[in-house]
Amino acid sequence: MKKYFILPLLFVLAVALSTSLAFAQTSSTVKGVCKDVDGKPIVGADVEWVSTETGHTYKLKTNNKGEYFSLGVVPGQKYNVKLSKDGKELFHFNGISVDLGEMEVPFDLQKEQANAARGQGMTPEQAKARAEASAKAASEAKTVGTLNEKLKAAAAAAEAKDYDTAIATLNDANQIDSTRDLIWFKLADAYRLSASTQADPAEKQKRYEAAAVDYQKAIELRSASETAQKDPENNAKTAAYYNNLADAFAKSHKVDEAVTNYGKAAQLDPTRAATYLFNEGAVLTNAGRADEAIVVWDKVIAADPTKAAAYYQKGVNLIAKETVGKDGKAVAPEGTAEAFQKYLELDPNGPFAEGAKALLASIGAPVETGFGTKKKPAKKN
Repeated sequence: MKKYFILPLLFVLAVALSTSLAFAQTSSTVKGVCKDVDGKPIVGADVEWVSTETGHTYKLKTNNKGEYFSLGVVPGQKYNVKLSKDGKELFHFNGISVDLGEMEVPFDLQKEQANAARGQGMTPEQAKARAEASAKAASEAKTVGTLNEKLKAAAAAAEAKDYDTAIATLNDANQIDSTRDLIWFKLADAYRLSASTQADPAEKQKRYEAAAVDYQKAIELRSASETAQKDPENNAKTAAYYNNLADAFAKSHKVDEAVTNYGKAAQLDPTRAATYLFNEGAVLTNAGRADEAIVVWDKVIAADPTKAAAYYQKGVNLIAKETVGKDGKAVAPEGTAEAFQKYLELDPNGPFAEGAKALLASIGAPVETGFGTKKKPAKKN
C-alpha cells in the first residue's frame, strides 16, 4: 500500500520563470505645480510631454491645486514640455532630459515673467544640473541596453540547456552592474536548473546552495529598491523569487527553509497562494511530516476548493496516521474517506484516481465519485 504514498515534488515554476527578461525602462515619474502670474494654481490646465526622439506624447491635466503627475514616462530621452489652458499656450520648456526615478518640472509663470523681463535664461547651476542629469540618463540607458542583451543571451543558452554558458553570461552582467535584482534572480535560476543535470552529488548540492544565495541577494535588492516598491506587481514578482528560493532549499533537503519561503510567497501573492501552498504541502508530505502537511493541505483547499490533488494528498497524510483497532482492522482518522471521495468527485479519471480507490478499499470505505452531490428523492408510488 505504501506505493500510493509516493508524491513527486510538484514545484510549479512557471510563475517565477515568466518574469520579464527585460528591465523596464518606463519607471520614471514626472510631476510639477503650475502657477499663474499672480502665484495662484492653474486649475484644469493641459501639460504635454512630447518625446523629441519618438514623438510619443503624454497628456496630463492639473488638479485643483495646479498639480500634474504621471508615472511610466520613458527615461533616457529628451522632451518638449508645454503648458496650455483653453487651447492657449502659456509656457513651454524644450529639451528636458528625463532621468530614471522622479523628476519635477514646475511652471511658475510669475517667475518666468520676471526672468523674461530681465532677459535671463538658466543659471550656470541649472545648466550644470541639467547636463549632469542628461549624462546620467544616457549612461543608464546604455547600461540597461547592455544588460538586456546579456539577459537575452543567457535565456537562449538556458533554453538550450547550456546552463554553464548562461551562468557565465549572467556573471558578466553582474560585473557591469551588480545592483539589479533580475540579474541575480536569473543567475539563481541557472544554478538551480543546472543542479539536476549534475552527476556528482557534491556538485549538485553546491549549485543548489549557490542558487539559494543568489535568490536571497535578488530578494534583498528588490526589497531595498524604491523603484521596485512602486511597481504594482512588486509583491507578485517577489513571491516568485521566494517560490524558487524555496524550491532550491527543498531540493537540497532543507525542509524547514523551504516551508518558510513557500509561506512567504503565499502571503505576498494571495492570487497564487494555492500554488505556493501546494508546493509547501508536497515538501512536508515527502518529509513524512503528516501533521504539518495536513494543516497546509487544508490551507490549499481553503485557497482553491477545486484543486483536486490537494484532497488526495490530504487523504494520503491522514491515512499515514491510521491506527489498528481491537479487531485488528485499520482505523483511519476522521475525514480520510471524505478526502479521497472528494478527489474522485473533482477528478474521477485523474492521475491519483486508482490510488484513491485502492486506499478507500483499504479502509473499507465506498468509492463515491459523486461525493457531496445531493441524491434525488425516491418517487412516490
